[in-house]
Amino acid sequence: MSRVVLSIGSNLGDRMARLQAAVDALGDRVVAVSPVFQSDPWGGVEQGPFLNAVIVAEDPSLDGADWLDFAQRLEREADRVRGQKWGPRTLDVDLITVHNEANPDSPEEFSRSDGLTLPHPLAHLRAFVLIPWLAADPDAWLTVAGVRRTAVHLLDQIDAAERAGVHRFDAELHGPDQKA
Repeated sequence: MSRVVLSIGSNLGDRMARLQAAVDALGDRVVAVSPVFQSDPWGGVEQGPFLNAVIVAEDPSLDGADWLDFAQRLEREADRVRGQKWGPRTLDVDLITVHNEANPDSPEEFSRSDGLTLPHPLAHLRAFVLIPWLAADPDAWLTVAGVRRTAVHLLDQIDAAERAGVHRFDAELHGPDQKA
């Protein structure tokens, strides 16, 4: 059984519909879905705000490479165009961490090859990842530079102005056991 933490975001088109489609595609594999947050764009490219959320999911048959294939398929289905780095996108699905067991305290999968970098190398620097992740899993942790750190600690290290740029949005995503 593997457990994945996915960060999803959109700033083009019907942003909520695109995020909900990602949740729907996971179906019964969804363990937790964060509230939706609106955030300022990250990376210095002039563009509109993003809607962001985090999904925690489990599947006994998937490893990191399989989760990456799944994430990329979701992006293709949302007509994601890979153009400008950190530019606008219909849907962005990032693997933050993959655990090789359903237990969130189990060892993380580490990868630095084949287009798959785990854990995500920049997640600890992004308030738009950490804030929703903590809302979905208050005990979340991530290994950074070989050291296991709580997401609370990592968020405290981010500049207050960036944290202030992430606001709760007034719409919710619905998991498989919830009605819209």
